[in-house]
Amino acid sequence: MKTKKYVINLSLFLLSTAISLLLAEFAARQVLNPSDYLGVGMVSDDILGAVPSKTAKAGFDAWGFRNPDVPKSADIVAVGDSHTFGNTARMSESWPYVLAQLSGKHVYNMGMGGYGPNQYFYLSTTKALTLKPRMIVWGLYMGDDFENAYTITYGLDHWAYLRGQPVSKVDFDIWEKPQSTGWFKNARVWLSEHSILYQLTFHGGWGGRVQGEMQIRNAAQLYPGEATSVSVPEKNILEAFRPKGMLSRLDQQSPAVQEGMRITFELLKQMNAICQQNHVQFMVVVIPIKEAVFSGYLEHNPKLPLSEVLDRLLENERLARAKTFKFLGDSGIAYADPLPALRNAAERQLYARTAADMHPGKNGYKVIAEAVFEAYKKVPITGSLNIAPRADSTNARLHAHANKAHMQRSRFQNPDVAEERQRIGAAN
Repeated sequence: MKTKKYVINLSLFLLSTAISLLLAEFAARQVLNPSDYLGVGMVSDDILGAVPSKTAKAGFDAWGFRNPDVPKSADIVAVGDSHTFGNTARMSESWPYVLAQLSGKHVYNMGMGGYGPNQYFYLSTTKALTLKPRMIVWGLYMGDDFENAYTITYGLDHWAYLRGQPVSKVDFDIWEKPQSTGWFKNARVWLSEHSILYQLTFHGGWGGRVQGEMQIRNAAQLYPGEATSVSVPEKNILEAFRPKGMLSRLDQQSPAVQEGMRITFELLKQMNAICQQNHVQFMVVVIPIKEAVFSGYLEHNPKLPLSEVLDRLLENERLARAKTFKFLGDSGIAYADPLPALRNAAERQLYARTAADMHPGKNGYKVIAEAVFEAYKKVPITGSLNIAPRADSTNARLHAHANKAHMQRSRFQNPDVAEERQRIGAAN
C-alpha cells in the first residue's frame, strides 16, 4: 500500500512539474522573442549545403531568417553569415536591425550561420532581388568566408562551374551533428533549439556572464594550444582569442585559401553586374577578425601564449584585406570597413563574454552598423526599383544550372535533421 501511494505521489509530482515547465515555456514565448534564444535546426541541401528545417523555425520568418516576417519589399537586404545573423545578440541588436534604426529604412536580414559567398550569391539572386531592394549588402567575414567559398564550390556539384583546380574530395558540411555525442548531449542540443526556458536557465543572466569571464581569463588553460587571452585593466579590455584555426583560413600561402579568394572575387563581380542590371546598389561590408581589432595589444607580444601564431595571423590578415580592398576598388564595388571604428571602440566590450565564441556582442554589432551607415550615406542610390528582377547571362546560367540539378536529383537530400555544432554556426 505504501509503495502504491509513493508511486502515485511521485507521478503527480512529475506531472505537475511537467505542466509547470510547459506553462513557463509558453509564457516565455509570449514575452520574449524565440529567435533571441533558440538555435536553428538545419537540413541538408544540394545547393546551399544546409537550409533551415521547416519544423524548427520558432521565432524566424517563413524563409527561416531572423526577421518577424518576409516583407513584400525592403529598402536594404543584408546577406551574410552568423556575423550578419547576429550570433550572441538579440535580433534587435544585430547590425542589420541597428542599420534600420539609424537609416530609417526597412532592412531585411538574410544572414545564416555557416553560409559564405556562394550562399550569398544564390540567396541574393533568388530571394533578395524579389524584395525589390534599393541596396543589397553582403557581410563578408574575413575569418572564414574564403574557406567557405572553397569548400562549398568543391563540395557541391551545383557550383562545379566555379572550380579552377582539379577536383578533390572536400567536406563542406559544417552543420553535421557531431558523432558519438551521447543522449545527454543530444538532449542539450535539442533543448537549445526548442526551449527558451532552458537557454535562460543555463546560458543566460548573471551566472552565464561570470562563467564567461572566467573562461576568458583561463582561455589558454581551457583550450591549450588553441586559445589565448589578453587583459588590459586600465583600458577595460579582457578578451579571448583562438588564432590557430583562424590562421589556417587566412594563410595566403594555402592553395585552398587562394582558390577561395578567387571564387569569392568572381562571385562579387557577378553580383555587382546583376545588381547594376536590376538598378540595385551593391555594397560589401568587410567584417574583420577579432584579432585585427585588438592587434595593438597582440602583435609582437612574446608574453602571450601563441604569440608567434598571432603574429603570422595578423600578417596574413593584412595581406588578405589588401587584396580584398584592391579588388573592390578596381571593380567599382562600394564597401564599408568597420575595422577603424572597432579599434577606436575596443574598450567597450565589443565581443561575446566567453572564450568559446568569437562573435561580436551587441556593442560590436552596433559599431559595425554605424560604419555601414556612414558608408551608406556616401553611396548614391539611383533608379526606380519597383521592377521585376532581370537576369543577365550570368544569372541565366545560374538558374539553368539549378534547373538541371533539380531535374537530376531532389533539392533536399535525405531529410535527416543536421543539428549545428554550436548555436547558429559559432565561429572561432
